[in-house]
Amino acid sequence: MRTRDFVILLSCVAIAAVLLIAAGTQLDSISKQRKAMGLTMDVNLEGAPPSLVFATVAMGAFRGLVVDILWMRADKLKEEGQFFDARQLAEWITMLQPRFAAVWEFHAWNMAYNISVAIPASQPEQRWRWVKNGYELLRDKGIPLNPQAIELYRELGRIFQHKIGGVSDDAHEYYKLQLAESIGPLLYSDDNGLGREDNAYYEALIRAPTQWNQIASDPNVSPFIQALRAADETFADETRFVANYLSLRQNPQRFQPGVSQVLDAFKGTPAIKKFDLFAKSYQLRNEWKLDPAMMQEVNRTYGPIDFSDPNRHFPMDWRNADSQAIYWAVKALQIVGEKEGRKIDMAETNTDRIVAHSLQNLFRYGKIVILQGPAEPTDEQNAGPAPAQTLMRKDIFLTPDLRMFDSYNKASLAIIKKHEEAGEKEAGPLDSMRTGHRNMLKNAVFSFYQAGIKGYALAIYNELRRLYGNYEEFQGSLDEYVQIRFKEELDSLAIDDAREMIIGSLMEAYYRLAIGEDTEAAVREQFAQQVYDYYKLKYDDPKFRINLPEMEVLKYVALGQFLNNEAFPVYVREGLLARIKNEQPDLYKRLEQIDKKVGEELEQTQGTQR
Repeated sequence: MRTRDFVILLSCVAIAAVLLIAAGTQLDSISKQRKAMGLTMDVNLEGAPPSLVFATVAMGAFRGLVVDILWMRADKLKEEGQFFDARQLAEWITMLQPRFAAVWEFHAWNMAYNISVAIPASQPEQRWRWVKNGYELLRDKGIPLNPQAIELYRELGRIFQHKIGGVSDDAHEYYKLQLAESIGPLLYSDDNGLGREDNAYYEALIRAPTQWNQIASDPNVSPFIQALRAADETFADETRFVANYLSLRQNPQRFQPGVSQVLDAFKGTPAIKKFDLFAKSYQLRNEWKLDPAMMQEVNRTYGPIDFSDPNRHFPMDWRNADSQAIYWAVKALQIVGEKEGRKIDMAETNTDRIVAHSLQNLFRYGKIVILQGPAEPTDEQNAGPAPAQTLMRKDIFLTPDLRMFDSYNKASLAIIKKHEEAGEKEAGPLDSMRTGHRNMLKNAVFSFYQAGIKGYALAIYNELRRLYGNYEEFQGSLDEYVQIRFKEELDSLAIDDAREMIIGSLMEAYYRLAIGEDTEAAVREQFAQQVYDYYKLKYDDPKFRINLPEMEVLKYVALGQFLNNEAFPVYVREGLLARIKNEQPDLYKRLEQIDKKVGEELEQTQGTQR
């Protein structure tokens, strides 16, 4: 090699070395900037197997290859039904790539849907633990690490709407009860005289302090905090103070007797009023990740209306899973709305659907009634000694909330308009949205009409004619439309089916009566009478071999079926019978007479057969 070439080569090596050294000196600064911008994070491999730790450290920047291998393995395990093993691999993937939104979505879905149903329905508390793990994973870990990932918000909303709010899981009633019981105490403040349907309560939550040091340093509240700490050492732990206080308000027996004396001493004072609001606001923000300000925004936009003032919205019932589904869907849509020049994709469309479908569900099943009564003893308890005290159980019942219609209608029309303005054609999501909206309006017309709220029924029917006037079924008057639809439904049924419909409606009436929904009970009984009158007129002719029994007999049969239906707790069924005996003695006497008459007829029938 010539001297000249050697000098050039040596110079290039020296320059390269200098550049590498210079670049190396910038690494710390670049890393700090990346962390400050949220573009990187440390990988915590605590709890991972040594082989995974070694592969991750050894491969360094090629850590993505390890993730790919784990992801393919997890997907294979999922297809083979090995959900627990797939869950473990998914946890490792979240360790390695916490910004990978798809793995959070898979991980939550796997726990809430697959692992939960792998546990027998006879163990609903274990199933609930996995469902809860699924939504908490997204809410508490996945979303904070991926705040712009709309699919995580959508999946979180779907778990609330479908898994908890739906009926596909055998343990769905247990899920609904656990959710309602968990968040319910945070939705009112007896100390401040504010209930669940009081908008002022949410305004108070918004104004409440957000940090512990703010409330602890308040000179008016500090004596209350110190008194609780002195009464029970449990309150010495600052990080658990709020949770312990809320537990105290629900179950004072868990704490030292002096704690109840503190509550009595501060009852009605500004100190306990302020701390109570702080504690509930703090728990909503930090435990449930629900911002009171946004909750109030959702209340004002989607809450049930006041029929006496349609411009006024009551708060949502946040005990209902569909209310929480709407909250997370709205958050996702707000994030999407901030993106400039976006086109509506399926992720946004499906998130819109969560809002519309959840509002529809709240119209159908939005009112929550929780009853408590004695638990039915198991076979083991029957065989053993009598318990020292009566075991109690709680049951949750959901009934329609017609006040939700306006919110559903406005939201659906806004979603349809958004998709129309985006230039979507008739076929596809837009067409299905219009069909769903039209069908919902048809059902709402019938629901309001049967409930005796004919003014609303007429307003909805007029909107049907305005939006979908090209359909022949909307050409007549409201009464004509209802009667035609009523007749079409009944004409499609045989007399045996009519009998079942009457008995089913009467059983629904008894169910509503049992849980205190007297108005709705009257509506269902009225509907049963209408069906009965229609079929009595149609089939009450000697040429028919089968006729409907007398209405009182059908009421007796329906009541008997309800009282013997094990789907309802014994205390609910017995409570209904007691109500009828005390509040409707004439009906109770007639039922006794029918019981005797039916018994005699059965004896005669059996004697004839012998």
